[in-house]
Amino acid sequence: MDLCKKQGELCLDLCKDFERQAIPPDKSSFLPSWTIGRCTRPNRWLMQGFFVSIFFSLINQYFSTFETYFNTNFPMSTTINRKSIRFYSDPKRVIARFFFPGPETRVQSIIQKVITMPDQAAQLSLNQSLRDFSARHRNISKIFSRHFDRVRDIMAGRNGDLNGLSEFKKLLIGAYFTSEYSIESAAFFNPSMVEDPDQTGLQEGQKRVIISFRATGEGHISSIVFRGGILDKNNDLEVKPSGKLVDEAEAVRNYVYQKESFCKKLTEMHAESEIVKYVMDKLRFEFDYNELHNAVEATIREKNPDYEQKQILQTINWLADSHYEISFSLDTAISERVIFPIAAAESNGIEDARFVKFNESDGSIKYYATYTAYNGHTILPKLVETKDFYHFKIGPIHGKNAQNKGMALFPRKINGQYAMLSRLDGVNNYIMFSKDINLWHDAVKVQEPKFPWEFIQIGNCGSPIETEYGWLVVTHGVGTMRKYCLGATLLDLDDPTKVIGQLSEPMLTPNEEEREGYVPNVVYSCGSIIHGDELVVPYAMSDTASTFACVPLEELFSRLIPSGFKKGTKPEIGTTKARILVVEDEVINQKIISNILKSDNYEVEIAPDGIVALMQIAKEKFDLILSDIAMPNFDGYQLLDYMKQNNIQIPVVFISGYTSEEDEIKGLRMGAVEYIKKPIEKDLLLLRLGRILKK
Repeated sequence: MDLCKKQGELCLDLCKDFERQAIPPDKSSFLPSWTIGRCTRPNRWLMQGFFVSIFFSLINQYFSTFETYFNTNFPMSTTINRKSIRFYSDPKRVIARFFFPGPETRVQSIIQKVITMPDQAAQLSLNQSLRDFSARHRNISKIFSRHFDRVRDIMAGRNGDLNGLSEFKKLLIGAYFTSEYSIESAAFFNPSMVEDPDQTGLQEGQKRVIISFRATGEGHISSIVFRGGILDKNNDLEVKPSGKLVDEAEAVRNYVYQKESFCKKLTEMHAESEIVKYVMDKLRFEFDYNELHNAVEATIREKNPDYEQKQILQTINWLADSHYEISFSLDTAISERVIFPIAAAESNGIEDARFVKFNESDGSIKYYATYTAYNGHTILPKLVETKDFYHFKIGPIHGKNAQNKGMALFPRKINGQYAMLSRLDGVNNYIMFSKDINLWHDAVKVQEPKFPWEFIQIGNCGSPIETEYGWLVVTHGVGTMRKYCLGATLLDLDDPTKVIGQLSEPMLTPNEEEREGYVPNVVYSCGSIIHGDELVVPYAMSDTASTFACVPLEELFSRLIPSGFKKGTKPEIGTTKARILVVEDEVINQKIISNILKSDNYEVEIAPDGIVALMQIAKEKFDLILSDIAMPNFDGYQLLDYMKQNNIQIPVVFISGYTSEEDEIKGLRMGAVEYIKKPIEKDLLLLRLGRILKK
């Protein structure tokens, strides 16, 4: 500020010199001493022009220096450091999928043609396929063999005994029932980031991370894919090159079901019927997948079900298919593993996996992810469990409130129970507690849309992050034109149903690049982490591509934490002088006034205009309102007039840069208790507020 002061003084001196030039010709002796001789009128005009140019040059330097100082000490909004890295879809990343070109008569015809082929022709055809595709898949012959087994089982002897065919004809049949699917040809979005289980071999300040994405291909079918990388001490990300060979996992269904919980889930899915009881009566208290499958097949034979009953039997199969385990080969890189829809309940996609590193009570670590399975008609919340990202257990989430998108697990138990964020009504944020990680019933609403940028809905953007101040939750809000923005909320560590603070303005809003895409005007995340002194937020750009940004934690907490809150403790009731609502549209002024009030132990809430102020007044208690007058949407006069008409008894102090007596008199006549002129002088503001609140 010394430089600002010196430049300001120089500007004032120059103003005085300039003023002395703007005098009649007979007074020209008042020219500065460093001018040479007496100036004629034209020369004096030139001199005045010279002074003007220097004057404004110094003024620009002065304000530039002041602006740098001010932005450093009073940032206009939460600082977002957008990184230049981009994650785009890559149509070259393909998996080999089972292909069944029904009806069965067509399939039977294809198999018969291969059977009747001369051996030499069949071998040549197989060799051609192997040449074309072996470089694109890790073990294409193994895939052909697996798909031959599958089609053989489906056809069940309609082409005779296929086991007696030569090995190359079996592989050729498998090749005809295989197709490539480009897993990320359409979009690559909704990322979440977690710490890699392997943190060996790193330099100081580095962290190895795994980023999951929702990849979308042909037919808009979504799957979960991964990328690996290393964050350095500056949170720049070095991404490991993507592997060329993408593997679909080997699936194993060996889950044992309990009849009672299985029937409850069917009830939650609205699959209640006598046909369900008929199937269940054939099973023991505990049963496995094969026993259930046989019971369903027997019911079909015995009951000849109608269309509605067939739909319910299909739902039973969907639910049974939802439990499975998958494994990837140990020689696959993280980018070569894809969790592609396997169960019928997720045939149209796996959406928005929210991964979290979970700390068990015994000190062990697991990774969980919640995701939404979609079959084209209904959704089913599901849970993924892994320790190493090679072996995964997958199953449905049960309970009357496990019914919507956006479930996110807390990273440890709270008071002996699992805790889960949810958006069970599609609009508000809820928290659920349970002793069983797969069963969720009771829910508590903790947050609802409060600000204009989130009026349509509010939800989480991944699992809460534990900090010494509380649970940090990155949120999303949907406003006008279905524009998605990211915000942040801080919840109490011991009782996360209590909100400590939340941002009144978005932390991240789509910029010009990010707003263009498959679904315009959307930024969205499924999970962030803390590294160093920053929050690292990976996010999608309009459901098309992805990137990430960093937010300084100190600055973020300064906006989330109320006055009187002590590090590592809960805010205590009655520790602040009073609760003041500051209604001000200029972010710089919000920061200045807020800092002044907090320094004198006032609790402060911010409203950017009169409309938001009215919503906060309706929901919360305030001792005083400090309001600007000139604001967009709903100005200070309109706010005060509305409060008078509705008998809202909260003292209002006007602050304004307009200094006319008429404005001051108008405000006081309307009922304002005080009128304070900008720029705000700290001691005067605190003195006047103190006197008002004492009354």
